[in-house]
Amino acid sequence: MTDVADPAARRARVDTLGLRLALAFLAVALVAIALLAGLTAVFAAADVSSLTAQQRTQLTSAIAAAAAAAWDRGDSWTPADLSPVLDLAASVGADVQVLDQAGHTVASSPRFGPAAGPRYSAPVVVRGQRVGEAVARFTSSGLSASDGRLQADLLRAIAGTAGLAALLALTSGLVVARRITRPVARLIAVTRAMAGGDRAARAGPIRASGELRELAAAFDQMAGTLDRQDQVRRDLVADVAHELRTPIAVLQAGHEALLDGVIEPTPSELASLRDEVLRLARMVGELQDLAAADAAALHLDLQPCDLASLAATAVDSLARRFEAAAITVDRELATAPVLADTRWLHQAITNLLSNALKFTPPGGHVTVATRKSGPDAVLQVTDTGPGISADELPHIFDRFWRGRQAAHTSGSGIGLAVAAELTRAHRGRLDATSQPGSGMQMTLTLPGA
Repeated sequence: MTDVADPAARRARVDTLGLRLALAFLAVALVAIALLAGLTAVFAAADVSSLTAQQRTQLTSAIAAAAAAAWDRGDSWTPADLSPVLDLAASVGADVQVLDQAGHTVASSPRFGPAAGPRYSAPVVVRGQRVGEAVARFTSSGLSASDGRLQADLLRAIAGTAGLAALLALTSGLVVARRITRPVARLIAVTRAMAGGDRAARAGPIRASGELRELAAAFDQMAGTLDRQDQVRRDLVADVAHELRTPIAVLQAGHEALLDGVIEPTPSELASLRDEVLRLARMVGELQDLAAADAAALHLDLQPCDLASLAATAVDSLARRFEAAAITVDRELATAPVLADTRWLHQAITNLLSNALKFTPPGGHVTVATRKSGPDAVLQVTDTGPGISADELPHIFDRFWRGRQAAHTSGSGIGLAVAAELTRAHRGRLDATSQPGSGMQMTLTLPGA
């Protein structure tokens, strides 16, 4: 049974995510469309009703004016001919009743009665004097029918637009969900490939929104870092095995020769075996230092301190070794405050000085200088040794690396790697410059306090 999920199941999960996103988009769109359609329908219906009421009021006033004209021709309701008034009301879909000043019915449409529904009235005025009243009740034909058709057409248009918008929202949601889930599916596939042992799996450039592109780039960066760390681990195991093989082989051969009686256990022979034991012990100690440097970032106790004071202490601790090697140490120490763990930073400076001591010939000079450089604090260790070639310079901070100049010197090639690791733990950088025959300059730069 493998760790990698079935592709069909993986596609099903991605499709489920896409479907959920599409349905979420659709739900939001439907709510917005329903709200917009409802408000539009309500306000539009109110506007249509208001317009209809205004028109009915105006028509009632027109009917009252026609009744006033009929009254004026006979100067009374008795001889007035109100049939044109009734015909006018019928033409606009209304039943009308004309009342005199006392409220008695003068004329009325055949279907005018006490039916329910709104009624509209207007006074009948002749030469500024009110002589009666016109009362109109609009039926389902004429203006009322137009009002109903207009509202029905408006509601159908709103419903059709809402349906079209919902369909568009669903289509857009499916497209957007597909666009979002495609890079997610790619990241899932790459993650599972890496979990299955494919360290070269990468998401690569993807066509997606900015956040997903950044996620893919961060994932690839993380995968590259893990790959490099895994390579460093493998190289470390290989380098340790290589470095330990020689002293172990010498010890094994020496002890077998002593046990077989091939050689006598003379003081010189025993001293040779002891040197190999000391070499092994020194190598184990340096490996412990390297492991401690790797974990230093997790255990740093940062305190305000002076880089110049730490450099002076490191020089004092190696003073006898410099004197024994006939090497002069020049100090150019200016105050440079930093936030650092004094124990580990002292170890890094000591390693830089030990490296300069190792490669500087008798009679040479080593210069230790500290200064402030803008917001940073800088320490430089310069020697007058043979230097190093340009092709070897990029490798001097690699673990167990030893250049051509180190072929005849003791050491395991860990010291500068430890110094570089401790510098990174302090959020600083360690650089080296050199020209063959003109010595080496190590520059340690740390953030100032």
